[in-house]
Amino acid sequence: MRTALLAGLFAAALLSGGSAVHAAAAPAPFGIQVSANQLTALGGGPAIRLLGVDRSGAEYQCVDRGATSVFSGPTGAASIQAIKSWHTNAVRIPLNEDCWLGINGATRALSGAHYRRAVKRYVTALNAAGLYVILDLHWAAPAAILATEQWPMADADHAPAFWRSVARTFKADRAVIFDLFNEPFISSWSCWQHGCRTTFTDSTNHTVSYRTAGMQQLVDAVRSTGAANPLMLGGLNYASNETGWAAHEPSDPDHQLIVSFHSYSFGGCATQACWSSTIAPLAQTTPVVTGEFGESGCTDSYALTYMAWADANDVSYLGWAWDATDSGWSCSAGPSLIVNYAGTPTPYGLGLMSHLAALAG
Repeated sequence: MRTALLAGLFAAALLSGGSAVHAAAAPAPFGIQVSANQLTALGGGPAIRLLGVDRSGAEYQCVDRGATSVFSGPTGAASIQAIKSWHTNAVRIPLNEDCWLGINGATRALSGAHYRRAVKRYVTALNAAGLYVILDLHWAAPAAILATEQWPMADADHAPAFWRSVARTFKADRAVIFDLFNEPFISSWSCWQHGCRTTFTDSTNHTVSYRTAGMQQLVDAVRSTGAANPLMLGGLNYASNETGWAAHEPSDPDHQLIVSFHSYSFGGCATQACWSSTIAPLAQTTPVVTGEFGESGCTDSYALTYMAWADANDVSYLGWAWDATDSGWSCSAGPSLIVNYAGTPTPYGLGLMSHLAALAG
């Protein structure tokens, strides 16, 4: 009788729209979002700071006529586990606009669909290892000029198309952040925000006048695809000057913008006084991710000072760069974090490795 009564009550609850039995809630997908001035997992939860490394290579290999692969060095499971062994949770991947789009004479075998597949495979593998990924537009160039170096600002000719394509590719992957342009070095915040005409003399001493794409145009390009991924925006003077960032913040319907800051011992804003006066106030309202930091001389004193400050101010940071000295990189001038892709640190890299280990402990 009791069994029958319970069965009847259960059936009645279902018919009346009751909730006698609750299905287990599906776990939120692996992903990250902006929540006020913090980064959190999708659906909320405790704050996440991105602590990791930059994996340089895909910005330059594909325009090197002698290269045979999209990335310099390995990208397989062992190399990813070496990165993970440093207690990282994020990897930033610099990209080349022309190679992604397959234009302007980029090496045919290393650009277009081949390049996009290689990047997608690497991002998928990094995510599977529990690592967030930042995709960065590092090298770009206007008109029919092949992107082989850094320009003052993203070009209006190709950068919006690049970001529409990247956003369509990764919009379902919410563990990916888009860094809209690596290191602007134009002089005007208005140009940074809305675009302008500027000139640049490249490494071949060729002076070019071109129309830049402002950050607002790049935000709009991503959002036009329906992608809601967080977006990083670096300020002036190679992303070291953030003094006008808040006053010129682009409009984002998804409210997912991040301040991108670069900190080098040989760059601008390289003192605790500057960090505390310009970066700390921004971090009170907007997440700050140090997309690159490092120092010359193959030492770690600057890195250790910066990381301690960033820890105290809830700022994320990724060390430049996870590229090996035994493969031609320089510990002093790269600066290179590693001796080899097994993850053996250089004296400079030892500072980051040891610091992250201490945080994890």
